Amino acid sequence: MANAARRLDLIDTAPAFVEADADALNARYAGVGTTEMLRELLTTQLKGRVAVVSSFGAESAVLLHLIAEIDKDIPLIFLNTQKIFGETLAYRDEVSERLGFTDLRVFRPDPYDLAAKDSTGLRWSYDPDGCCDLRKVRPLRRALAPFDAWISGRKGFQGKTRGALPRFEIDEGRLKVNPLADWSKDRLDAYFEEHRLPRHPLEAQGYPSIGCSPCTSKVKPGEDPRAGRWRGWDKTECGIHTPGDDPVF
Repeated sequence: MANAARRLDLIDTAPAFVEADADALNARYAGVGTTEMLRELLTTQLKGRVAVVSSFGAESAVLLHLIAEIDKDIPLIFLNTQKIFGETLAYRDEVSERLGFTDLRVFRPDPYDLAAKDSTGLRWSYDPDGCCDLRKVRPLRRALAPFDAWISGRKGFQGKTRGALPRFEIDEGRLKVNPLADWSKDRLDAYFEEHRLPRHPLEAQGYPSIGCSPCTSKVKPGEDPRAGRWRGWDKTECGIHTPGDDPVF
């Protein structure tokens, strides 16, 4: 009986997806249009098992519009790090309301974690990795606990660490879907124009990539779109997406 119990426990904790699943999906949807791929996944294999995670950054409205055209009831997760630009919070409310999402879920850092490890709120200034772990990585793990898969808005053109970004990858036993992996900036801009989507108000002020306010600066013409993130630090990702995730978000 004890052996049987152990076997059941192993079954219960087995990952929902493994690398072979991501490889199969990358092969299955190679050359398939983004809308067709999303519609098939969200209405069949991933229905009820997936959430979309959005930063409501500069280009977030494109992915959210694509998904809202298929399923407005999909859980939509937003991480409020409590260091977010006020403009981003307002943009979140505007976009989610306009597109008709019914299940916006906001996750914040654990107050006990903050009291123990960032009581001054200044950890970003001397340990940005630790700050991201407290304010993004840990809350996202809590947010994704009920799901087998999640949808990310990463794009391959957004910096050298994302250049070979696949549509499907595995992250901590979950399937991570990157529907816009192969979209160019021109294609995104054309989609905004075609569907008359609102732009993030900070984009016009020189912020092509928008994160937390202390760690986001304006980008000069000709710079990498993510050059304004953690400027001056040897850091390119928040920990939700790490360079190691990508085969070279």
